[in-house]
Amino acid sequence: MSAAAASSPSIWHGAGRRIFMNEVGTRDGLQMEQAFVPTEDKIALVNALSQAGLSKIEVTAFVSPTAIPALRDGEIVMREIARRPGTVYTALVPNVRGAERAIEARTDELNLVMSVSETHNLCNLRMQRTQSFASLQQVIATAQQAGVPVNVSLSCCFGCPMEGDVPQAEVLAWVQRFADLGVQGITLCDTTGMAYPSQVHEMARAFRARWPALGLTLHFHNTRGMALANVLASIAAGADRFDASIGGLGGCPYAPGASGNACTEEIVHALQLMGYDTGVELARVVAAAQTLPALIGHETPSQIVKAGARWDLHRPPANFAEIRERALAKA
Repeated sequence: MSAAAASSPSIWHGAGRRIFMNEVGTRDGLQMEQAFVPTEDKIALVNALSQAGLSKIEVTAFVSPTAIPALRDGEIVMREIARRPGTVYTALVPNVRGAERAIEARTDELNLVMSVSETHNLCNLRMQRTQSFASLQQVIATAQQAGVPVNVSLSCCFGCPMEGDVPQAEVLAWVQRFADLGVQGITLCDTTGMAYPSQVHEMARAFRARWPALGLTLHFHNTRGMALANVLASIAAGADRFDASIGGLGGCPYAPGASGNACTEEIVHALQLMGYDTGVELARVVAAAQTLPALIGHETPSQIVKAGARWDLHRPPANFAEIRERALAKA
Protein backbone atom coordinates (compact mmCIF):
# COMPACT_ATOMS: atom_id res chain seq x y z
CA MET A 1 0.00 0.00 0.00
CA SER A 2 1.35 3.42 -0.89
CA ALA A 3 2.02 6.08 1.73
CA ALA A 4 -0.70 8.21 0.15
CA ALA A 5 -3.26 5.43 0.44
CA ALA A 6 -2.23 4.60 4.00
CA SER A 7 -2.80 8.20 5.12
CA SER A 8 -6.11 8.68 3.31
CA PRO A 9 -8.98 9.74 5.60
CA SER A 10 -11.25 7.42 3.61
CA ILE A 11 -9.34 4.48 5.10
CA TRP A 12 -8.78 5.50 8.69
CA HIS A 13 -11.97 7.53 9.14
CA GLY A 14 -14.94 5.64 7.73
CA ALA A 15 -17.27 8.67 7.75
CA GLY A 16 -20.31 6.39 7.65
CA ARG A 17 -19.12 4.38 4.63
CA ARG A 18 -21.13 1.16 4.39
CA ILE A 19 -19.30 -2.12 4.91
CA PHE A 20 -21.25 -5.36 4.50
CA MET A 21 -20.50 -8.21 6.88
CA ASN A 22 -21.17 -11.83 5.88
CA GLU A 23 -21.36 -14.37 8.70
CA VAL A 24 -19.81 -17.77 7.89
CA GLY A 25 -19.42 -19.27 11.35
CA THR A 26 -22.62 -21.28 11.18
CA ARG A 27 -21.20 -23.20 8.20
CA ASP A 28 -17.47 -22.69 7.88
CA GLY A 29 -17.03 -22.64 11.65
CA LEU A 30 -19.35 -25.39 12.85
CA GLN A 31 -18.26 -27.86 10.17
CA MET A 32 -14.81 -27.96 11.82
CA GLU A 33 -16.15 -28.79 15.28
CA GLN A 34 -16.05 -32.26 16.78
CA ALA A 35 -19.21 -31.71 18.79
CA PHE A 36 -22.54 -31.84 16.98
CA VAL A 37 -24.48 -28.68 17.75
CA PRO A 38 -28.17 -29.60 18.15
CA THR A 39 -30.45 -28.45 15.37
CA GLU A 40 -32.52 -26.17 17.58
CA ASP A 41 -29.34 -24.47 18.81
CA LYS A 42 -28.14 -23.91 15.24
CA ILE A 43 -31.49 -22.31 14.40
CA ALA A 44 -31.33 -20.11 17.50
CA LEU A 45 -27.77 -19.05 16.62
CA VAL A 46 -28.72 -18.09 13.05
CA ASN A 47 -31.75 -16.19 14.37
CA ALA A 48 -29.58 -14.29 16.85
CA LEU A 49 -27.15 -13.35 14.07
CA SER A 50 -30.05 -12.24 11.87
CA GLN A 51 -31.30 -9.97 14.64
CA ALA A 52 -27.79 -8.52 14.94
CA GLY A 53 -28.06 -7.19 11.39
CA LEU A 54 -25.59 -9.32 9.41
CA SER A 55 -25.92 -8.66 5.67
CA LYS A 56 -25.53 -12.31 4.73
CA ILE A 57 -25.39 -15.54 6.72
CA GLU A 58 -23.93 -18.76 5.36
CA VAL A 59 -26.37 -20.98 7.22
CA THR A 60 -25.19 -24.48 6.33
CA ALA A 61 -23.87 -26.78 3.60
CA PHE A 62 -25.87 -29.20 1.47
CA VAL A 63 -23.30 -31.96 1.35
CA SER A 64 -23.21 -35.65 2.13
CA PRO A 65 -23.84 -36.23 5.87
CA THR A 66 -20.95 -38.68 5.86
CA ALA A 67 -18.63 -35.98 4.50
CA ILE A 68 -19.65 -33.31 7.03
CA PRO A 69 -21.77 -34.92 9.77
CA ALA A 70 -21.80 -31.68 11.76
CA LEU A 71 -24.14 -30.17 9.14
CA ARG A 72 -26.33 -33.17 8.44
CA ASP A 73 -29.41 -31.17 9.49
CA GLY A 74 -28.96 -28.51 6.81
CA GLU A 75 -32.44 -28.77 5.30
CA ILE A 76 -34.18 -28.45 8.66
CA VAL A 77 -32.07 -25.49 9.74
CA MET A 78 -32.55 -23.60 6.46
CA ARG A 79 -36.30 -24.18 6.46
CA GLU A 80 -36.92 -23.27 10.11
CA ILE A 81 -34.81 -20.15 10.64
CA ALA A 82 -36.65 -16.84 11.09
CA ARG A 83 -35.72 -14.78 8.04
CA ARG A 84 -35.05 -11.08 8.50
CA PRO A 85 -35.79 -8.82 5.53
CA GLY A 86 -32.51 -7.53 4.16
CA THR A 87 -30.42 -10.55 5.18
CA VAL A 88 -29.35 -13.04 2.50
CA TYR A 89 -29.34 -16.69 3.61
CA THR A 90 -26.77 -18.65 1.64
CA ALA A 91 -25.39 -22.19 1.74
CA LEU A 92 -22.43 -24.07 0.35
CA VAL A 93 -23.32 -26.61 -2.34
CA PRO A 94 -20.77 -28.96 -3.97
CA ASN A 95 -22.79 -30.42 -6.83
CA VAL A 96 -26.13 -30.47 -8.65
CA ARG A 97 -27.81 -32.66 -6.03
CA GLY A 98 -26.70 -30.28 -3.29
CA ALA A 99 -28.01 -27.36 -5.34
CA GLU A 100 -31.39 -29.04 -5.74
CA ARG A 101 -31.63 -29.70 -2.00
CA ALA A 102 -30.67 -26.10 -1.21
CA ILE A 103 -33.20 -24.68 -3.66
CA GLU A 104 -35.94 -26.91 -2.22
CA ALA A 105 -35.07 -25.57 1.25
CA ARG A 106 -35.57 -21.97 0.02
CA THR A 107 -31.91 -20.95 0.11
CA ASP A 108 -31.45 -17.37 -1.14
CA GLU A 109 -28.05 -17.91 -2.73
CA LEU A 110 -25.79 -20.85 -3.59
CA ASN A 111 -22.12 -20.63 -2.66
CA LEU A 112 -19.80 -22.82 -4.75
CA VAL A 113 -16.18 -23.60 -3.90
CA MET A 114 -13.05 -24.58 -5.79
CA SER A 115 -9.37 -23.74 -5.46
CA VAL A 116 -7.18 -21.74 -7.81
CA SER A 117 -4.33 -24.04 -6.71
CA GLU A 118 -4.24 -27.39 -8.51
CA THR A 119 -2.58 -29.15 -5.57
CA HIS A 120 -5.01 -27.77 -3.00
CA ASN A 121 -8.01 -28.57 -5.20
CA LEU A 122 -6.84 -32.18 -5.56
CA CYS A 123 -6.25 -32.53 -1.82
CA ASN A 124 -9.43 -30.76 -0.75
CA LEU A 125 -11.95 -31.76 -3.44
CA ARG A 126 -10.25 -34.82 -4.99
CA MET A 127 -10.56 -33.26 -8.44
CA GLN A 128 -8.44 -31.33 -10.91
CA ARG A 129 -9.44 -27.70 -11.33
CA THR A 130 -10.85 -28.37 -14.80
CA GLN A 131 -13.00 -31.15 -13.35
CA SER A 132 -14.26 -28.87 -10.58
CA PHE A 133 -15.07 -26.15 -13.09
CA ALA A 134 -17.03 -28.54 -15.29
CA SER A 135 -19.02 -29.75 -12.29
CA LEU A 136 -19.72 -26.22 -11.07
CA GLN A 137 -20.90 -25.19 -14.53
CA GLN A 138 -23.74 -27.68 -14.11
CA VAL A 139 -24.56 -26.30 -10.67
CA ILE A 140 -24.64 -22.75 -12.02
CA ALA A 141 -26.98 -23.81 -14.82
CA THR A 142 -29.28 -25.49 -12.26
CA ALA A 143 -29.33 -22.34 -10.11
CA GLN A 144 -29.97 -20.08 -13.08
CA GLN A 145 -32.91 -22.21 -14.19
CA ALA A 146 -34.37 -21.78 -10.69
CA GLY A 147 -33.58 -18.05 -10.58
CA VAL A 148 -31.27 -18.42 -7.59
CA PRO A 149 -28.13 -16.23 -7.45
CA VAL A 150 -24.69 -17.85 -7.33
CA ASN A 151 -21.50 -16.81 -5.55
CA VAL A 152 -18.22 -18.64 -6.20
CA SER A 153 -15.61 -18.83 -3.45
CA LEU A 154 -12.11 -19.33 -4.83
CA SER A 155 -9.70 -20.87 -2.32
CA CYS A 156 -5.97 -20.10 -2.01
CA CYS A 157 -6.15 -16.79 -3.88
CA PHE A 158 -3.34 -15.36 -1.77
CA GLY A 159 -1.14 -18.42 -1.58
CA CYS A 160 -1.27 -22.21 -1.41
CA PRO A 161 0.18 -24.02 1.64
CA MET A 162 1.70 -26.61 -0.70
CA GLU A 163 2.53 -24.69 -3.88
CA GLY A 164 3.41 -21.31 -2.36
CA ASP A 165 2.51 -18.09 -4.17
CA VAL A 166 -0.34 -18.19 -6.66
CA PRO A 167 0.13 -15.59 -9.44
CA GLN A 168 -2.48 -12.84 -9.45
CA ALA A 169 -3.01 -13.43 -13.17
CA GLU A 170 -3.97 -17.04 -12.43
CA VAL A 171 -6.52 -15.96 -9.84
CA LEU A 172 -8.06 -13.36 -12.14
CA ALA A 173 -8.22 -15.86 -15.01
CA TRP A 174 -10.41 -18.13 -12.87
CA VAL A 175 -12.57 -15.16 -11.89
CA GLN A 176 -13.06 -14.42 -15.61
CA ARG A 177 -14.21 -17.99 -16.29
CA PHE A 178 -16.97 -17.67 -13.72
CA ALA A 179 -17.83 -14.09 -14.68
CA ASP A 180 -18.40 -15.38 -18.22
CA LEU A 181 -20.96 -17.84 -16.81
CA GLY A 182 -22.97 -15.00 -15.28
CA VAL A 183 -22.46 -15.56 -11.56
CA GLN A 184 -23.47 -12.72 -9.25
CA GLY A 185 -20.42 -12.69 -6.98
CA ILE A 186 -16.91 -13.93 -6.31
CA THR A 187 -15.22 -14.44 -2.95
CA LEU A 188 -11.43 -14.30 -2.91
CA CYS A 189 -10.37 -16.58 -0.06
CA ASP A 190 -7.25 -16.49 2.09
CA THR A 191 -7.64 -20.15 2.94
CA THR A 192 -4.72 -20.63 5.33
CA GLY A 193 -3.93 -17.06 6.35
CA MET A 194 -1.09 -16.44 3.88
CA ALA A 195 -2.37 -13.04 2.68
CA TYR A 196 -0.64 -9.80 3.58
CA PRO A 197 -1.89 -6.21 3.21
CA SER A 198 -0.01 -4.95 0.14
CA GLN A 199 -0.84 -8.16 -1.75
CA VAL A 200 -4.50 -7.92 -0.76
CA HIS A 201 -4.70 -4.26 -1.75
CA GLU A 202 -3.33 -4.97 -5.22
CA MET A 203 -5.61 -7.98 -5.78
CA ALA A 204 -8.75 -6.11 -4.72
CA ARG A 205 -7.78 -3.06 -6.77
CA ALA A 206 -7.19 -5.19 -9.88
CA PHE A 207 -10.51 -7.02 -9.40
CA ARG A 208 -12.49 -3.81 -8.95
CA ALA A 209 -10.89 -2.23 -12.03
CA ARG A 210 -11.68 -5.23 -14.22
CA TRP A 211 -15.17 -6.17 -12.94
CA PRO A 212 -16.76 -3.09 -11.34
CA ALA A 213 -20.27 -4.61 -11.47
CA LEU A 214 -19.36 -8.09 -10.17
CA GLY A 215 -19.87 -8.65 -6.46
CA LEU A 216 -16.56 -8.96 -4.57
CA THR A 217 -16.18 -10.48 -1.12
CA LEU A 218 -12.91 -11.02 0.76
CA HIS A 219 -12.52 -14.00 3.08
CA PHE A 220 -9.58 -13.80 5.47
CA HIS A 221 -8.18 -16.09 8.13
CA ASN A 222 -6.34 -14.83 11.19
CA THR A 223 -3.79 -17.64 11.07
CA ARG A 224 -0.87 -15.20 11.30
CA GLY A 225 -2.67 -12.31 12.96
CA MET A 226 -3.25 -10.23 9.82
CA ALA A 227 -7.00 -10.54 9.22
CA LEU A 228 -7.90 -7.02 10.35
CA ALA A 229 -4.93 -5.49 8.52
CA ASN A 230 -6.04 -7.28 5.36
CA VAL A 231 -9.61 -6.03 5.76
CA LEU A 232 -8.35 -2.44 6.00
CA ALA A 233 -6.08 -2.92 2.97
CA SER A 234 -9.06 -4.23 1.00
CA ILE A 235 -11.23 -1.28 2.02
CA ALA A 236 -8.48 1.04 0.80
CA ALA A 237 -8.75 -0.66 -2.60
CA GLY A 238 -12.50 -0.21 -2.79
CA ALA A 239 -13.80 -3.49 -1.32
CA ASP A 240 -16.84 -3.30 0.93
CA ARG A 241 -17.92 -6.87 1.69
CA PHE A 242 -16.19 -9.33 4.02
CA ASP A 243 -16.72 -12.83 5.35
CA ALA A 244 -16.14 -13.32 9.07
CA SER A 245 -16.93 -15.97 11.64
CA ILE A 246 -18.55 -15.50 15.05
CA GLY A 247 -16.04 -16.22 17.79
CA GLY A 248 -13.31 -16.66 15.15
CA LEU A 249 -14.47 -20.24 14.56
CA GLY A 250 -13.14 -22.25 11.66
CA GLY A 251 -9.77 -22.92 10.14
CA CYS A 252 -8.21 -25.24 7.64
CA PRO A 253 -6.67 -28.72 7.98
CA TYR A 254 -3.63 -27.44 6.07
CA ALA A 255 -2.82 -24.94 8.83
CA PRO A 256 -2.85 -27.22 11.88
CA GLY A 257 -3.02 -25.56 15.27
CA ALA A 258 -3.71 -22.15 13.75
CA SER A 259 -6.56 -19.83 14.59
CA GLY A 260 -9.60 -19.70 12.37
CA ASN A 261 -11.46 -17.20 10.26
CA ALA A 262 -11.49 -13.47 10.78
CA CYS A 263 -13.59 -12.94 13.90
CA THR A 264 -16.91 -11.18 13.26
CA GLU A 265 -17.07 -9.26 16.51
CA GLU A 266 -13.42 -8.18 16.29
CA ILE A 267 -13.81 -6.83 12.75
CA VAL A 268 -17.12 -5.11 13.52
CA HIS A 269 -15.67 -3.59 16.71
CA ALA A 270 -12.66 -2.14 14.88
CA LEU A 271 -14.63 -0.81 11.91
CA GLN A 272 -17.23 0.85 14.10
CA LEU A 273 -14.52 2.59 16.12
CA MET A 274 -13.18 3.96 12.83
CA GLY A 275 -16.57 5.32 11.81
CA TYR A 276 -17.70 2.70 9.30
CA ASP A 277 -21.34 1.64 9.13
CA THR A 278 -21.48 -2.16 9.32
CA GLY A 279 -25.20 -2.29 10.04
CA VAL A 280 -24.38 -4.74 12.84
CA GLU A 281 -25.33 -4.45 16.52
CA LEU A 282 -22.08 -5.47 18.17
CA ALA A 283 -23.66 -6.29 21.53
CA ARG A 284 -25.95 -8.86 19.89
CA VAL A 285 -23.06 -10.54 18.09
CA VAL A 286 -21.01 -10.67 21.29
CA ALA A 287 -23.96 -12.15 23.16
CA ALA A 288 -24.28 -14.84 20.49
CA ALA A 289 -20.55 -15.52 20.60
CA GLN A 290 -20.72 -15.95 24.36
CA THR A 291 -23.03 -18.93 23.87
CA LEU A 292 -20.54 -20.82 21.70
CA PRO A 293 -18.34 -22.50 24.36
CA ALA A 294 -21.35 -24.32 25.79
CA LEU A 295 -22.32 -25.46 22.28
CA ILE A 296 -18.93 -26.59 20.99
CA GLY A 297 -17.20 -27.59 24.22
CA HIS A 298 -14.25 -25.19 24.18
CA GLU A 299 -13.33 -21.52 24.29
CA THR A 300 -13.14 -19.43 21.13
CA PRO A 301 -10.30 -17.13 19.96
CA SER A 302 -12.49 -14.01 20.22
CA GLN A 303 -10.65 -11.23 22.01
CA ILE A 304 -13.81 -9.12 22.27
CA VAL A 305 -15.55 -11.89 24.20
CA LYS A 306 -12.53 -12.16 26.49
CA ALA A 307 -11.69 -8.48 27.00
CA GLY A 308 -14.91 -6.68 26.11
CA ALA A 309 -15.31 -3.71 23.78
CA ARG A 310 -13.09 -0.66 24.09
CA TRP A 311 -15.92 1.29 25.72
CA ASP A 312 -16.69 -1.39 28.33
CA LEU A 313 -15.28 0.36 31.39
CA HIS A 314 -14.38 -1.21 34.74
CA ARG A 315 -15.00 -0.14 38.31
CA PRO A 316 -12.01 1.15 40.30
CA PRO A 317 -10.69 -1.14 43.08
CA ALA A 318 -12.89 -1.50 46.16
CA ASN A 319 -10.37 0.52 48.21
CA PHE A 320 -10.14 3.31 45.62
CA ALA A 321 -11.39 5.99 48.06
CA GLU A 322 -8.64 5.05 50.51
CA ILE A 323 -6.02 5.13 47.73
CA ARG A 324 -7.19 8.60 46.69
CA GLU A 325 -7.15 9.92 50.24
CA ARG A 326 -3.62 8.68 50.79
CA ALA A 327 -2.51 10.25 47.56
CA LEU A 328 -4.11 13.58 48.54
CA ALA A 329 -2.45 13.40 51.95
CA LYS A 330 0.93 13.10 50.29
CA ALA A 331 0.29 16.01 47.93
